[in-house]
Amino acid sequence: MENASKALIMAAGVLIGLMIISLGVYLFVNFGGTAGQIQANIDENQLAQFNSQFTSYAGKENVTIHDVVSMAKLATQNNQSYQLPFQTANGNNNYITVLRNGIAIELGYNESYNATQRANQIEEKYNQIISDEVTSISNEDGLPKYTVQVEISNVTRRVYLVTCNRIT
Repeated sequence: MENASKALIMAAGVLIGLMIISLGVYLFVNFGGTAGQIQANIDENQLAQFNSQFTSYAGKENVTIHDVVSMAKLATQNNQSYQLPFQTANGNNNYITVLRNGIAIELGYNESYNATQRANQIEEKYNQIISDEVTSISNEDGLPKYTVQVEISNVTRRVYLVTCNRIT
């Protein structure tokens, strides 16, 4: 009888141990999935915030050359941060192309220039674009307006092409 009660106590101990281990495994899997879901939500929010810098201009009727240049500067910063050389938009990588009346105005990464030369080159190019636009207007019309179309890649889920066409 004494051996039977010891066997029952040992069996109960084993069962309690298995229950504790099972609970630990369940909590580990459950909390691990939650952390992964939280990280996925953070990544999705960052992507939406990045894309909104470009998509906020789509559909607006008062987009000027200053807005177009702002989008081109954002695209250039993106392209240089990924060290992507100039290329056409294909949506398979993180390169962003900004077209103004069918001509690409963003810049890619150029390793032959140091950071200061790159910054000066970029600033000069965009100042020239604005200057050309301002000098081409008549006093009565004001700054020309642009329509903006944004395309988002199915691969990267990021903006890869911004098309700005002057409204005539």
